[in-house]
Amino acid sequence: MLNDLRDTDFSDLGNATSAVKTFLLGLLLVALLVAGYFLMIKDKYEQLEREEQQELTLRADFEEKQRKAASLEAYERQLEEMQELLETMFRQLPSKTEMDKLLVDVSQSALAAGIDVQLFEPLAETQQDFYAERPISIRMLGNYHEFGEFVDAVAALPRVVILTMHNVSLRRANEGPSEGRLILEGQVKTYRYLEGSEIQQAEGEAAAP
Repeated sequence: MLNDLRDTDFSDLGNATSAVKTFLLGLLLVALLVAGYFLMIKDKYEQLEREEQQELTLRADFEEKQRKAASLEAYERQLEEMQELLETMFRQLPSKTEMDKLLVDVSQSALAAGIDVQLFEPLAETQQDFYAERPISIRMLGNYHEFGEFVDAVAALPRVVILTMHNVSLRRANEGPSEGRLILEGQVKTYRYLEGSEIQQAEGEAAAP
């Protein structure tokens, strides 16, 4: 075969031997197959792999959504129960008519504990979905024991009182007769529930153009 190829005149392949012609045709066929793979089949194969991977992703997503859909009713019941529980808890907070008296009770509880209330200023109220929050600027002077008595007194009030602290600092007084006592200064927020008429009014204002 090597001798036949060496002796072949490639400018006149028509007179080449049958073995040479067969070899060259086979070589051409292999070249066409390789070229066809890279030009056509490879891209299709890679596309098929991508689509198979996408199919697996979509199948997993579908199964997850199907699982959630099957549990949707249970989730909705749990959500309703949580909302009812939350509203019940908020209804244990003071009402609008009780709020002013309750703020006085909180201030008086601090005084009764021996705390020097230098500032106790309720600010404008802000309404949320079904409750309202009212910030209070405070500055109080006392010791650990007195602040502890104050917290116990607030917890013993007939209505639930929630006080959250915002930008509050607690530091030791270093000058004058109050030296060694603690200064509590900043802003706290207290909360009350919104009555039905207030919620309806707020919804009406939100819906108005």
